[in-house]
Amino acid sequence: MSEIEREGPTGEERAADFERLRPRLFGIAYRMLGAVEDAEDVVQEAYLRWHDARGVQSAEGWLVAVVTRLAIDRLRRAETERAAYVGSWLPEPLATPAPFPLPDRRAELASDLSMAFLVLLERLAPEERAAFLLREAFGAEYAEIARVLERSEAACRQMVHRARERVRDARRRVADSVPPPGERERLVERFVAALAAEDEAGMLALFTDDVIWVSDGGGKAPAVPRVVSGADRVAKLAVGYERMGREYGVTHEVAWINGEPAVLTLVAGRTAFTTSFAVDGGRISAVYRVLNPDKLRRVGPPPYLESPPVDGDAAGGR
Repeated sequence: MSEIEREGPTGEERAADFERLRPRLFGIAYRMLGAVEDAEDVVQEAYLRWHDARGVQSAEGWLVAVVTRLAIDRLRRAETERAAYVGSWLPEPLATPAPFPLPDRRAELASDLSMAFLVLLERLAPEERAAFLLREAFGAEYAEIARVLERSEAACRQMVHRARERVRDARRRVADSVPPPGERERLVERFVAALAAEDEAGMLALFTDDVIWVSDGGGKAPAVPRVVSGADRVAKLAVGYERMGREYGVTHEVAWINGEPAVLTLVAGRTAFTTSFAVDGGRISAVYRVLNPDKLRRVGPPPYLESPPVDGDAAGGR
């Protein structure tokens, strides 16, 4: 019986193919959307379509295309929601094992899952973002990208080129400043120690001169409404919050988030917020703090919902 004539895969074979590809599909959807639940919804929708698909030559190619297109559509819808978002919007933190496993080093590079990298992707339009990710993070050939996006190879090359230009300088800093194994973790531990000691000078020593602090409360937790920049201002903000949080029993621990060491902050054993970092030349160049409880449900213990004072209160109207 010829390949065309024989029956398609059984339901069990389809399910097995899908589960084998699920990590890659989720990786694409999460990097596109920056939201775990949205990524899971996209992957589930792809599964439902896969269950009914017929005449598919390549399960991986078909599913990657479907997930990417679904993510593009969802990202376009999300643009309106994010424009109305209260304060700064940051991607949802994703808990990862420590150290982050790399079964497919090209597809699962920790630097391509980091909060800093996901923030860079926000500069790109949905199709640009898809083309850039498929090429840069997942190593797809331009022919595959063209098939996924239903564009010509020339158009896809141009999209990737434009995307590289838009994120080039910041991307180079992210890629070129990856510290040796263990150094980033020690840097985060020093940050936690400086908080515990309320050591503003020690905190200053950890930062680049132009460090920024970005907080995402989403209107559901007090947060600094604007980006704070400059080592002195950021150090004062970090230490000021720590002083205010003492009465609530705030504690910090180093945790692996988005493939890198970060800080998980707890109140009464519940997650209050996460703090992730961009590192440049062995010092912290950006601090990303996520306080919106809707984004903390999958990163540690259940969120603390009684709103202890957070960095919005410590900002002192700066």
